[in-house]
Amino acid sequence: VEERVLGGEWEAAEVSAGDFFLTSSDEPYEMRWQTHGGDTFEVMHLYLGLPLIEQASRELLGEHVGPVRLRDVSGGRDGRVAFVMEQLRNELVLERSPSSLFARSLAQALVVHLVRSYIVDTQPGRRVNALQAYKLRKVTDAMNADLGAEFSLEKLARLAELSEYHFSRMFKRATGLSPSQYFIRLRMVRARHLLLETRRSVIDVGLEVGYSSPSHFSQVFRREVGVTPSEFRGA
Repeated sequence: VEERVLGGEWEAAEVSAGDFFLTSSDEPYEMRWQTHGGDTFEVMHLYLGLPLIEQASRELLGEHVGPVRLRDVSGGRDGRVAFVMEQLRNELVLERSPSSLFARSLAQALVVHLVRSYIVDTQPGRRVNALQAYKLRKVTDAMNADLGAEFSLEKLARLAELSEYHFSRMFKRATGLSPSQYFIRLRMVRARHLLLETRRSVIDVGLEVGYSSPSHFSQVFRREVGVTPSEFRGA
């Protein structure tokens, strides 16, 4: 199996039945494969929604955890992953009346395992000169409490008792994102939750997370999530 981001170099891996690939890409992504000796090749693709990953992250890592990222795995072997994928395949292909509840339960179990085993290490305490954990929580709590407000770097830096320059640098070292990027990610987390769990209009959801212009909300949502708010709700 060979894989790459568009325009990148092809990277190859030898795989056999039961191996898995774990990919989280912000760019278009390509794969191609060739079998040995003309053997048949069957692949199962499972797309895990961000809200599901965020739910597992909050349960395992705490309510104040920011956006997490899973490691890329190419041709890995993991007994739990193989077991859950086989159970999903049996339910969706072999059962006469597949259960969406059962399939979702399997997906939730898989996500919990992935977050436990394949999360990218972004613990603030392991980054040199990063924002201290208690200050990070204080700032992210303030962000979450007022996602409808205009972003204010000055206000957040004051909470952390730092200059705006030093706050921005230390926050990015702790989270991997600038304060404004992190704030937008939190807004999109809330927006996705409202779109899935409530019947509120897209305009109301946009207003809730600070976008008075529906077109601007749709533009930001599409950039961050990959689809428009209406497409996300209808998916």
